[in-house]
Amino acid sequence: MRLTARLWVDAYLTRLRLADIPAFVTAHGDDTGGAVLVKLNTLDGRARAFTRSFDLTTGDRTWVALAEGEEAEVDAAVARQRGFDPDLWVIEVEDRQGRHLLDEPGLRE
Repeated sequence: MRLTARLWVDAYLTRLRLADIPAFVTAHGDDTGGAVLVKLNTLDGRARAFTRSFDLTTGDRTWVALAEGEEAEVDAAVARQRGFDPDLWVIEVEDRQGRHLLDEPGLRE
């Protein structure tokens, strides 16, 4: 059984809060089946956007960079993705150290 998007987002935001990493939802997607995109803002004019990917060879779900560079360019990439998928969740994480916690166990599902 898969987690709903809403449950995953709530758990992710809780983990970030417990690590004292500010984050907020900038686009509320479909509660049940919406995909999730995470934008990491390093507060220096640069950003990265991550999306989940499915590795067909291993069956693993991983987070891959969708866009990286100047924040305005990353914002444009996020806006394009929202144009393709109106059910998409977008979470913005703000951390000067570049922490996003997506590589921690339990956040791949």
